[in-house]
Amino acid sequence: MLAPGQAARVEEVGYVEAPIRAFAIATVFWGIVGFLAGVVIALQLAFPLLNLDLEWTTFGRLRPVHTSAVIFAFGGNALIGTSLFIVQRTCRARLFGGNDAGWFLFWGYQFFIVMAALGYVLGITQSKEYAEPEWYVDLWLTVVWVAYLIVYGGTIVRREEPHIYVANWFYLAFIITIAMLHIGNNISVPVSLGSSASYSAPAGVQGAMIQWWYGHNAVGFFLTAGFLGMMYYFIPKQADRPIYSYRLSIVHFWTLIFLYIWAGPHHLHYTALPDWAQTLGMVFSVILWMPSWGGMINGLMTLSGAWDKLRTNAALRFSVVAVGFYAMATFEGPLMSIKAVNGLSHYTDWTIGHVHSGALGWNGFITFGALYYLFPVLWKKKALWSEKLVAWHFWLATLGIVLYISAMWVSGIMQGLMWRAYDELGFLQYSFVETVEAMHPYYVIRTLGGVLYLTGALLMAFNLWKTVTVGEAIEPEHATVPAHAVAAE
Repeated sequence: MLAPGQAARVEEVGYVEAPIRAFAIATVFWGIVGFLAGVVIALQLAFPLLNLDLEWTTFGRLRPVHTSAVIFAFGGNALIGTSLFIVQRTCRARLFGGNDAGWFLFWGYQFFIVMAALGYVLGITQSKEYAEPEWYVDLWLTVVWVAYLIVYGGTIVRREEPHIYVANWFYLAFIITIAMLHIGNNISVPVSLGSSASYSAPAGVQGAMIQWWYGHNAVGFFLTAGFLGMMYYFIPKQADRPIYSYRLSIVHFWTLIFLYIWAGPHHLHYTALPDWAQTLGMVFSVILWMPSWGGMINGLMTLSGAWDKLRTNAALRFSVVAVGFYAMATFEGPLMSIKAVNGLSHYTDWTIGHVHSGALGWNGFITFGALYYLFPVLWKKKALWSEKLVAWHFWLATLGIVLYISAMWVSGIMQGLMWRAYDELGFLQYSFVETVEAMHPYYVIRTLGGVLYLTGALLMAFNLWKTVTVGEAIEPEHATVPAHAVAAE
């Protein structure tokens, strides 16, 4: 450790950064792959001939490629990369295991992504939502995830800063809970020795209950808790303000962690699941309004006294609007869990609109804001290559989301009403095919929204590439940090 008052050059700090740069690049790459796959399958729904009559290119096989690419490849790389970046700086400690551990996590996770995607295209899956990879892929991911926990936890244990910043609490909850969910939901027995196929250990209604305990908490801890860790670090950094209320952030953490784990049964309303379990999921979902909106208020109020930065910092706009989408999605989700509302929304495109308002608006935007912050820092550049391109990305993506979710809301409510319509004799008024035909224009609008969102991501990739390759570098003699930010190996 340097003596108090001294300064050190950035390259002398000792933080592990090379694997984190790789995670940042992978986040951009897999994001584009996932968004492109989403556009393709949206086109397939609007124009079924685009399935091409090939087993490998059908909607049923490409759809999990899309969902896993955006959740686990785009989102997972963003979460692992940002968590390794944040934990070192908030703990003032070098990454446990150093570069070797960082590179193992990077390549091990990419190998998992590729193995899973090959299984989807070839039709080798468990057919479980968000848990499609077969047993051999699950085993490898377990190894990588345990290593991730050891590296992350080890860095916290060796910290120089006595306090554990709240972002690390959210990341730890995400890492530990996802490990528990992954193992609990993927206990299976191979069909035979050497077979890639397997039987799930729990079956029937018990299997469904465990699947949605996993499925909803993949949303709750992978797509919410982890990204809240991102929010609690990058919004204060971008706004140059401390978090509005640290006490509220702790209340937010503990209430969210306790309540979210119980909400899964709301995916199984009007099924064979016992009614008390369905009601339990509904009640805890509604209670989740409070911690979710408490976190939203904490994130937005961090900009108190710094709202003017939204005019000049386009990247901050992504982070702040992401919190707005977080508020909207966490209002809509509990609303849809209420049985009376769910009777209309269940199995309709309204659910798709809800999921994508959270995924595109909350997860996507908070990640874009983090990437725009990270690239200049990790590559030692003074600024992004083009703020104008960031603004174009913001407006294209925002318009894309609005088109997407509004089309799905209208389509979904229309679906639900058509399915419930009866004539004077008590027969269904519309056939299923008629409901599909009525949704066609909304599927086209959704596709247009996806194209706009993908276009914005391509602009981001170009902007970040130019930032790295031709951006103005920070002069070494000016690249200093306070001594208290430097930790010895």
